[in-house]
Amino acid sequence: MTQPLSAAQYLKKILLAPVYEAAIETPLQPMTKLSKRLNNQIFLKREDRQPVHSFKLRGAYNKLSNLSTAQKQCGVIAASAGNHAQGVAMSAQKMGIKATIVMPKTTPDIKVSSVRAFGADVILHGDSFDAASEHSKHLAELHNYTPMHPFDDSDVIAGQGTIGKELIQQNVHLDKIFVPVGGGGLAAGIAVYIKQLLPHIKIIAVEPEDAACLKAALAHGSPITLDRVGLFADGVAVKTIGSETFRLCQQYIDEVITVNSDEICAAVKDIFEDSRAIAEPAGALSLAGLKKYSHQHQLENEQLSAILSGANVNFHGLRYVSERCELGEQKESILAVTIPEKQGAFLDFCNELDSRAITEFNYRFNSRKKANIFVGIRTPEGAEELLEITDNLTKKGYAVADLSHDEVAKLHLRYMVGGAPVEKLKERLYSFEFPEHPNALVKFLNMLGTHASITLFHYRNHGAAYGQVLAGFEIADGEIEAFSEHLNALGYNYKDETDNQAYRFFLANN
Repeated sequence: MTQPLSAAQYLKKILLAPVYEAAIETPLQPMTKLSKRLNNQIFLKREDRQPVHSFKLRGAYNKLSNLSTAQKQCGVIAASAGNHAQGVAMSAQKMGIKATIVMPKTTPDIKVSSVRAFGADVILHGDSFDAASEHSKHLAELHNYTPMHPFDDSDVIAGQGTIGKELIQQNVHLDKIFVPVGGGGLAAGIAVYIKQLLPHIKIIAVEPEDAACLKAALAHGSPITLDRVGLFADGVAVKTIGSETFRLCQQYIDEVITVNSDEICAAVKDIFEDSRAIAEPAGALSLAGLKKYSHQHQLENEQLSAILSGANVNFHGLRYVSERCELGEQKESILAVTIPEKQGAFLDFCNELDSRAITEFNYRFNSRKKANIFVGIRTPEGAEELLEITDNLTKKGYAVADLSHDEVAKLHLRYMVGGAPVEKLKERLYSFEFPEHPNALVKFLNMLGTHASITLFHYRNHGAAYGQVLAGFEIADGEIEAFSEHLNALGYNYKDETDNQAYRFFLANN
């Protein structure tokens, strides 16, 4: 077993990494608008400016540079659905090395085309990264290709660590650096470099709440595999952190903070408003963490840096970002409200809002006495303003529920508020997430089979590599266990939403 590199050895590897034969030194850009808003000096490391619009080029090129002549002659292979693929493909093209990239069949055409444009052979295999990864391992053994791991490799870590070198060359007065974490290569490389030279600078790792593999590993004391990960920030949707990246992160990372999808969307908007750059969700992750940490710890007059790690965004996904960014900033709130079913009731309700802007309104007749409404309200003052609104409505006799943090309400119900069934049903509600590709919905329905009658169904895809379904089924109490076993066997990400308050409010026959 190879002995892990010491901190001094990593320092040397980072200082000598020849990444600038392919990559550029990216600017550290002040975010003037956000700095004023947060009362701190905010700087954005613009890795989206790399030739492949991602930091992944650094690690890939450094890895290829350190291969032996024999390894280069055999060619390299990597499994990736995104930025690592482009980094390997460009690096291999520059060095004249044959590269094979295995990508899931679900990979958007724009990413496949980008990899092929760098001269790499692309093999589309499976519906997930795990399937593509297993196939790449098989091909590596079959053809003696040299595998290119996306993060758990000392040369890759050292290549990414050159960002740390640039950061302190560009601003030696930084107080905290926020780094996105997927597999941990970027965080490990930056942390091991910074902490040897300026140990007082805090390195704070940022992960999505639904893909926090580093946080889970730190709690467990070693890398642990998550059962499922959310796919919104697909560039960091990693189930298991690397063993070497974990060793370094455990030693050199100061803290870990997690953020939700709405907070990431708000950070995408902040980046656009300050720089006119459009970050991919994983690219805006660290800024989302910076904002949340700054608010939680009430930071003032500090110099903070975040990494814009990538900008290979699926354009159609921007409509989802646009919908959710205001919620992420708490500048919009979603409420479920019961109003009297009588003429003029809606006008009375609007008057109670004291001229606040209504961003969305969904109504469904419920009975001759009352109606349930789904309403979006602009709340520029955030949580305090929302509390003021709900308190006022409650005092006026309205039944109010805050749905601003309810994922089912935001993703599905806002598009399908329609009322409860007339007949009593033994209904259970489930949300599903599955790889998106042509005929994905038909395939999903076929796999779902006829184990239970569907009573409610809503499918939504916002241009991402995954589709989302909310479905209701008529299931007797004694059949729930068998139905759950059937869902487990399908292999899709799913969640029982039967007790969801938004569902109970608008769609369930209670």
